[in-house]
Amino acid sequence: MLANVLIASLFALAFNLLIGQAGLLSFGHAAYFGVGAFAALHLMRAIEGGLPFPTPLVPLAGAAIGLLIGLIAGYFTTMRSGVYFALVTLAVAELFHSLAPQLQGFFGGESGISSMRMPWNGIIFGSMLEVYYLTLAWVLICGLGLWAYTRTPFGRLTLALRDNEQRVCFLGYSARTAKVIIFTVSAMLTAVAGSLQAISNETANYSLFASGVSAQVVLQTFVGGSTVFFGPVIGAAAFTLFSFLVSDVTRSWVFYQGLIFVLVMLYAPTGIGGVLQHHIRNRRQLDWSQLSGHYLLALAGGLLIAAGVVLVTETVAVVFGEEYAMMRRNAGASLPSYELFGFSWNPTGIVTSLLPAALLLGGGTILTRARRRISTIWDSKAKAMTRTPTLPCQEV
Repeated sequence: MLANVLIASLFALAFNLLIGQAGLLSFGHAAYFGVGAFAALHLMRAIEGGLPFPTPLVPLAGAAIGLLIGLIAGYFTTMRSGVYFALVTLAVAELFHSLAPQLQGFFGGESGISSMRMPWNGIIFGSMLEVYYLTLAWVLICGLGLWAYTRTPFGRLTLALRDNEQRVCFLGYSARTAKVIIFTVSAMLTAVAGSLQAISNETANYSLFASGVSAQVVLQTFVGGSTVFFGPVIGAAAFTLFSFLVSDVTRSWVFYQGLIFVLVMLYAPTGIGGVLQHHIRNRRQLDWSQLSGHYLLALAGGLLIAAGVVLVTETVAVVFGEEYAMMRRNAGASLPSYELFGFSWNPTGIVTSLLPAALLLGGGTILTRARRRISTIWDSKAKAMTRTPTLPCQEV
């Protein structure tokens, strides 16, 4: 689980180089994640055959193929901008997704390809703990490299492209050349993440090119906060842990994941990282003695709403599920009771209807009042910062 968190974090950081820093939205970054995974597996197969190559350096194969494919794809995708750029990147990923099952020589057809991690220098790489440390080392190297990239003059140029592309052109820079370079670097690091995924799973198939993989990194980046460098790491860690922990409990975990994304985009467009950064910047000017109580009240209201949503969602999932349909057929025309959260529920009972309604209504009322008080405190703080003192007139 932690290895997957690290891989998703590197994937999100590489993707955020495009959307967060250059302002280029890609809907097909799964293409470079997938080619990196297959390149690593082919190198692992060669190592099995006797090639003297260190296993810890296998992600270099993904980096090389990601650099090449990213350069070619970046040359064509950057011919357009805005929504057209996003659609072209999506088309590139769908091209790989449709061709991969046919090209059995490299992608192994529908079943994919697999390999084994070979020992190196006394390290067997047979346990996931060793794979975790290998993944951690590569993620730290690539993450620090990306952070250093943002401090370079070209990193400043990347931000300038996001803010005002025309001004960059007026200054004498080639905006398209810069975009191609940025796209290539992002694809290369994405391929490294795919290589680490292949090392961890020792297998890969064409499903890595699916649109869902590209959509997942978009969700993680925006929920974590694309305007903050480490924001995508927060989103990747949160969603990866969420999928691991909640998917074993309920089949509706994808619905909850989508609901979280919608709520964050509506009420916290800067993402979790943006909200945290905003509070850190203003930590000295805020009256935490007043604000903390209202935050706790808002948290209580949010938990009540979450409980109501979960109760309604799981009830609908049970009532319209196949198992309950079989229970209805066995019971005739009546609606039998069902088990949920360790209790027996009657579909036509008053408690089944009133309890989620009370949770949603009560939580909404508490959250609305707390939100108003929080907004008042923040507005008063903003007015205090913008208020300029008036000086008495002095006689000349």
